[in-house]
Amino acid sequence: MLLLDSHHFGRLSLANRIVMAPMTRSRASQPGDIPNALMATYYAQRASAGLIVTEGTPISPVGRGYSLTPGIYTPEQVAGWSGVTQAVHENHGKIFVQLWHVGRRSHESIAGQTPVSASSLKDPDKVYGPLPEGGFGMIETGVPRAMTLQDIQETIEEFVNAAAHAISAGFDGVELHGAHGYLIDQFMRVASNQRNDAYGGSQHNRMRFLIEVTEAVAQRIGSDRVGLRVSPFVTEGYAQVDPEIGDLTLKALEALAPLKLAYVHFSENISRYVEMPWEYRARARRLYPNPIMVAGKYTAASAEHMLRSGLADLVAFGQPFITNPDFVARVAKGSPLTPVNYEAHSTFYGGGAEGYTDYPEADVVTAPA
Repeated sequence: MLLLDSHHFGRLSLANRIVMAPMTRSRASQPGDIPNALMATYYAQRASAGLIVTEGTPISPVGRGYSLTPGIYTPEQVAGWSGVTQAVHENHGKIFVQLWHVGRRSHESIAGQTPVSASSLKDPDKVYGPLPEGGFGMIETGVPRAMTLQDIQETIEEFVNAAAHAISAGFDGVELHGAHGYLIDQFMRVASNQRNDAYGGSQHNRMRFLIEVTEAVAQRIGSDRVGLRVSPFVTEGYAQVDPEIGDLTLKALEALAPLKLAYVHFSENISRYVEMPWEYRARARRLYPNPIMVAGKYTAASAEHMLRSGLADLVAFGQPFITNPDFVARVAKGSPLTPVNYEAHSTFYGGGAEGYTDYPEADVVTAPA
């Protein structure tokens, strides 16, 4: 089974090709949005994944778009993440942190200031934040401020600093969140980027921010410690489908190919989406010969088929890892999965151990041969 085969690229050596996908769980300690011992237990329980990619982790206060998410821009946050990485490594796992700047997908009550984006443009959108009556829930995003050239350079430096913090906290690498309508994606798409400077207009200009962030982070920590997530067939945070994002993404990957990143991660089949055509996958493979990861409602069977096609090297699973901390063992033994209880959806975001660290491992003794 290819899913259970090892994977080696650069200094990254994984026991298997099953990745735990990034999933926001909103358990950070308050005040300060600090990773804690409960989070360390959660990730350590799932360390049998070849690689864990953490929940989205804001690189700065203005990069924050969801309450209760752990940051990586203060000494206290870095110290908290050190406890998480130590717990994962003690269980023989590998872990990348997903570096996150949400851009316009925020509200000043979350970010502490007016959100920023490529342009001062807003689509109807909601994020998880403080409610006027108290507590947390979904609130409408604010109108962003268009970033100045100085803002852009400072944000690139924030990505670089966050990556350096990640390595000091013991992470094996970082994933840049360039998908799902967040800041990097906002620079890439026509509906959110109507700039008339070097970062707007042509496709080449609209992918400039992505390229500069990736190159700067790779230079600081090593390109084989850097992954990149993109979602050209997902329309999240936008009212309309972008007609150019598919071609622009391929051009960006072709430009990034010489860096030999740890992987490029295609997020698929969530929110409003169309299925990625096989021809597009083939074009991506031709233009980007380095490791490719895919994620989006894959089963063990469909993931195995994808690996055998040669169009992906790693497959990430999200919600199955919520209810199956021993997901890899269940796949290996053919054991049934504990299904996700969507009636308990409230435990996905916020709260304590319930619906987070209280899922048992399977009895695999009677698993089929």
